[in-house]
Amino acid sequence: MSLIPRASNVRPGDKFDTIIVGLGPAAYSAALYAARYMLKTLVIGETPGGQLTEAGEVDDYLGLIGVQASEMIKLFNAHVEKYSVPILMDRVESFKREGEEYIVKTKRKGEYRASTIIVAVGTKRRKLNVPGENEFLGRGVSYCSVCDAPLFKNRPVVVVGGGNSALDGAELLSRYATKVYLVHRREEFRAQPIIVKLVKEKPNVEFILNSRVKEIRGDKLVRKVVVENLKTGEVREIEANGIFVEIGFEPPKDFAEVNDLETDEQGYIKVDEWTRTNLPGVFAAGDCTNMWIGFRQVATSTAMGAVAAHSAYNYLNERKGFRG
Repeated sequence: MSLIPRASNVRPGDKFDTIIVGLGPAAYSAALYAARYMLKTLVIGETPGGQLTEAGEVDDYLGLIGVQASEMIKLFNAHVEKYSVPILMDRVESFKREGEEYIVKTKRKGEYRASTIIVAVGTKRRKLNVPGENEFLGRGVSYCSVCDAPLFKNRPVVVVGGGNSALDGAELLSRYATKVYLVHRREEFRAQPIIVKLVKEKPNVEFILNSRVKEIRGDKLVRKVVVENLKTGEVREIEANGIFVEIGFEPPKDFAEVNDLETDEQGYIKVDEWTRTNLPGVFAAGDCTNMWIGFRQVATSTAMGAVAAHSAYNYLNERKGFRG
């Protein structure tokens, strides 16, 4: 296995032991472990940190106490940079197997070759697309109740959604917040009935059904959430310091289809416990996979990234007829 090149030495057509597709926590972790396994590694991605860029304070990653997400991303990047892993700011459009290797095609910088690939492209969170949502991101707008619930202790909050993640989030937030308003577009919930029953029994949770969030208002932080009743047209302003958008994710269906990766019925890439996909030498890690759906955390993504690098290392060793 080759030495790790510096970024300035990477040229189209270069061959790598592994190419990591993505630039979120799973990708950074895979890059770190691949480098420590002395694999010639290339990372290709567009947004350093991935969905982590949408977070504010992170206080659920062991050892990093109350760190800002932006600082966390810098730490991840610095750790990978220590091992001189090259990172190309580009988008992988496709990869195709030719003989014993894959040809990885990028949008802008050409093609690269790899013996293994680690897909860590993440997902996109579905957004409300209402005024104030982007403005107050990380300042009251959150997309992860499990991540941020403790930050809203003794404050009123709004949860949006009708699936398991929304109901789970409302239940968790009811333990911290003074009041939880659960806004859902319909009368019925998609969540499991037992979870709905549990949340309905919470004295500080109010259900606002057949309604949608129309606007998020505030100053430096979220102060009010404007909600419209879809049946009557009545508009209500809710005093709240936080709003948790739990309306699901958009899995990388198109990317998976283009590259012949098998997915589950929702569009998440299927992997086994060692992150192996249906393609030989191709592994997947993080939110883009069908592992641990409903519990998307930085910790789970970094764990999967480490496992994927380990699996790629073993795959290469087995092909060479020995085990490391």
